[in-house]
Amino acid sequence: MHGLVNDAAAVDDRGEIGNERLQYLTFLLGGQEYGVDILRVQEIKGWDGVTRVPNTPPHVKGVINLRGSIVPVIDLRIRLGIEEVTYGSTTVIVIVRIDTPKGRSTTGLVVDAVADVFTTARSELQETPDFGEGADVDYIEGVAIRGEAMLIALALDRLLSAGELEALARMG
Repeated sequence: MHGLVNDAAAVDDRGEIGNERLQYLTFLLGGQEYGVDILRVQEIKGWDGVTRVPNTPPHVKGVINLRGSIVPVIDLRIRLGIEEVTYGSTTVIVIVRIDTPKGRSTTGLVVDAVADVFTTARSELQETPDFGEGADVDYIEGVAIRGEAMLIALALDRLLSAGELEALARMG
């Protein structure tokens, strides 16, 4: 696994890093809890609309002005194939840093609501199940059991194609 690494690694008696602590900012999309590496989160901003950019994919909602920087905004529901809903009072934009072919880019992710900060050991993050040929799940870093529910950890750098990442870098 790669991408979701916290700075503090706990080494066990055998000198292994399996107990490294990972922290995720968790949020809801369609009733399911997802998470991103908290170290990649820059800020959380209430939904206030975007400036639409013509000829962009449906999941690219547009751009926002974030203290003088133009930041592209992606609707994660649309990107992940979850039914669209009308944005409500809990809808927020999570501003994250994504590595692109041209360097690091700041991008906004529209989510239904922010939930929590979740900490787990790397050894507790299970690999993505094999869904067979044709399933597009490369953007899933892993799955963690959280009580009776599951948390799907997203790999930000694999959430979009290389071409989309490059286009976002040009927008921002």
